[in-house]
Amino acid sequence: MSKTKLLVQNTQISLTRINDSDFISLTDIARVKNSDEPKDVVKNWMRSRTTIEYIGLWEKINNPNFKGVESTP
Repeated sequence: MSKTKLLVQNTQISLTRINDSDFISLTDIARVKNSDEPKDVVKNWMRSRTTIEYIGLWEKINNPNFKGVESTP
């Protein structure tokens, strides 16, 4: 596992690499919109219909065991 920081529009974003996969901190990105409660930004984003559709499509493409009907909002 390795950790690094990206500088995006004067904001430091954490990047963690585990094996060959990169993980970007949504909390760091959300902090730009609401520095006091970034978790609220992430919660609202996770509830949006377009996010749920995106995650469902990603799972359909990348997870052969995904059961799409069970995840429909």
